[in-house]
Amino acid sequence: MTRPNVIIIVADDLGFSDIAPYGGEIDTPALQRLSDRGVRMSSFYVTPRCSPSRASLLTGRHPHSVGIGVLTTDNRPNGYAGSLRTEVPTLAERLKEQGYATGIFGKWHLASEVHTPSETWPTRRGFDEFRGILPGASSFYAPPMVEGERRLPADELGDDFYFTDDVTGSGIDFIRRHAAEDAPYFLLLTYTAPHWPLHAAEPDIAKYRERFAGGWSAVREQRLRRLQDTGIVPTVDHLPRAPGLPEWDDEKAAWEIERMAVYAAQVESLDRGIGRVLDAVAASGEEEDTLVLFFSDNGGCSEELPPGVNFFPEDVAPRTTRAGGAVRFGNDPDVMPGGEDTYQSYGEQWATVSNTPFRMWKRWVHEGGISTPFIASWPAGGVGAEGALTHGIGHITDIVPTVLGALDGAAADGLGVGSDAFDGESLLPVWQAGGEAAGERTLYWEHVGNAAIRRGDFKLVREWGGPWELYDIATDRIESVDLAGTYPDLVAELASEYEVWARAHDVIPWQDVLDDYAARGIHPMRAMG
Repeated sequence: MTRPNVIIIVADDLGFSDIAPYGGEIDTPALQRLSDRGVRMSSFYVTPRCSPSRASLLTGRHPHSVGIGVLTTDNRPNGYAGSLRTEVPTLAERLKEQGYATGIFGKWHLASEVHTPSETWPTRRGFDEFRGILPGASSFYAPPMVEGERRLPADELGDDFYFTDDVTGSGIDFIRRHAAEDAPYFLLLTYTAPHWPLHAAEPDIAKYRERFAGGWSAVREQRLRRLQDTGIVPTVDHLPRAPGLPEWDDEKAAWEIERMAVYAAQVESLDRGIGRVLDAVAASGEEEDTLVLFFSDNGGCSEELPPGVNFFPEDVAPRTTRAGGAVRFGNDPDVMPGGEDTYQSYGEQWATVSNTPFRMWKRWVHEGGISTPFIASWPAGGVGAEGALTHGIGHITDIVPTVLGALDGAAADGLGVGSDAFDGESLLPVWQAGGEAAGERTLYWEHVGNAAIRRGDFKLVREWGGPWELYDIATDRIESVDLAGTYPDLVAELASEYEVWARAHDVIPWQDVLDDYAARGIHPMRAMG
């Protein structure tokens, strides 16, 4: 019987070009190692936000149809439930039926109720073990930790607690315990790095200050060249200046450099943890028959946190440090980020660098918001040979049918692989074909009114309230030449096809959801995260 171990590693708000295998200058040797023995995808798509991507990851369905259209606020009856629909099985539940041990460590962000255990918590959605946080973000030094269904008091975490390291340690412990048993395991590591707040240790931050001293435009151009040299993106002579990307301001340079240096330190810490996880798999002797997937939940995040205005609940943004000092909330250039007493983000300019060479960011459905680095490795299953690269298209709804397709045929058939139980399809044929692209596909996105459909090479996309734009993604993936005026009939055809999909998948008009936020008195910025 074919039942490989399955490890899925999800980064949080990581941009397309942040890691070394995708042109980044941040030190990520573990991901390079995984890439060298795996297959990279140049065109793997996610949703543009944390919770919807997690919903699709676990169900193989578009997120709106399973209760997660925005984040985890319960906006019923005018909006989404904000929790996974219990009648739709999760990947953990499906694998548990096949004898897998299941564990998730990190961020859940799929339940509207985060204080009282309910049927939407991970331990009731197929996971034997959970240790992490239920909301979408928090301090890396003092997060609201839950183990199983028990909230952990702060004094159990220790003075040297750092959330990224805790996720890693929990994953390694899970691997070691279950590798000794005669049963496969499913391990889901949902790191919060490098999502804001910018929290990292000084030794990790220090080496990056010089690396980013040249400013965002220089770093962006360097990343583009490396992406082109490795064949991940087609050659373009020069990237157009991104809207809103100003000239480098030397007067604010120290703070801007520090923001990106801390972000890079968070990414390196994430990579260091992944390296330890891969070492644990190798030490168990099961490296060949372990399917490992790595990707981010969405593109880099442009959100700016206004200084002095903390509109988040205490468990997301603590008001005090563990020692009782005040936390200085927001992006104040007079406050250097990194420490527990700060709470900042890296902002639009550096997010533009993270998403090189694409347009826009998290929350948008232009390429920058929905494109992620993606690495898969499964030597025994013929996935990955000398760092293969495929230009075949993948989508996060493909993960469930892909994992289930890795099981033996009888089990896979019984789990609905190849049926209409999923919106995605197995990527194994693409990965096992030596990087050959699959046939034409049609993909759809909607988030906070931003909408897109990609059919074959053409992509129709719009910002909420704006007109449709049309791009030939095969020749213009940076979305620089709008063809809507040239092909009006195609625009109308794709727009109609999108509307049919939206109705069929329970997409609720964004204005209705906004009206619900207003009626409940919820600050619009609370929809961030």
